[in-house]
Amino acid sequence: MHTDKDSETLFIGWDVGGWNCDNNANSRDALVVLDRGRNVLGRPWRGNLRAIINEAGSTQAWVRALLDCCGVEPAGDLPPVILAIDTPLGFSQAFQQLVSGGSAAGAINESATNPYLFRYTEQFLFRHGLRPLSPVKDMIGSQATKGMHALARFAPESTVAGVWLGGSELTAFEAYPSACKPSPLVRKLLKDYRTTPAKPAVDEWDMVGYEFGIDHEDKRDALLCALVAWLFHSEPDALCFPDANTPAGEGWIFAPRDGLRDLTDIEA
Repeated sequence: MHTDKDSETLFIGWDVGGWNCDNNANSRDALVVLDRGRNVLGRPWRGNLRAIINEAGSTQAWVRALLDCCGVEPAGDLPPVILAIDTPLGFSQAFQQLVSGGSAAGAINESATNPYLFRYTEQFLFRHGLRPLSPVKDMIGSQATKGMHALARFAPESTVAGVWLGGSELTAFEAYPSACKPSPLVRKLLKDYRTTPAKPAVDEWDMVGYEFGIDHEDKRDALLCALVAWLFHSEPDALCFPDANTPAGEGWIFAPRDGLRDLTDIEA
């Protein structure tokens, strides 16, 4: 049963840019805020969150700053926020062990199963038709450390693999927009945001959200993350959750089940 407080929950998607992405035309931080009805609140934002991360002194201040970026001002007390983050929020156990002077992994073969490059969750996605990036080899270490740093400061508690908490104010986890694009469910949800862009559309993704202020791929990825945050709260069975073998310290990518191929090796 959902409480009145549940109905106030807000859902934020954060597409993470590098630490110093201020002048990067292609990739910066982007935020989209949705309410329980999946309405876009305020205006999607794009820029660099580094200064905000540095200046926020508490989880509440951080959450309010994210909402402020999008011009969202909740009436009354700050509602619970679920934050879906598009960047790796952990490194593999084998990589952590290697860099801390521990033992080496076994034989290294193909890239997709390299335990230094890919976590358990990424290897899971490879087996189901996706090609996730590696924080070690794909030049996204800046984004990964930025997301992990924010978690360590504002959502340091983790009682379930892949989910971090900042008290009752913030729940955060990792999402992956590319895993959403093959999902019929996500495509259905995106019909709410189909608009006519100001310039000719290259593909169907260019038709998503222009009149809502979603005028860049970073913002579109943030919208997809916000929808995953909404699914996590409202339709959790639509997502793949960690299985019993998931290393707790590696994190987990919450992806739509219907966007993955052949899920016979994980319980429904």
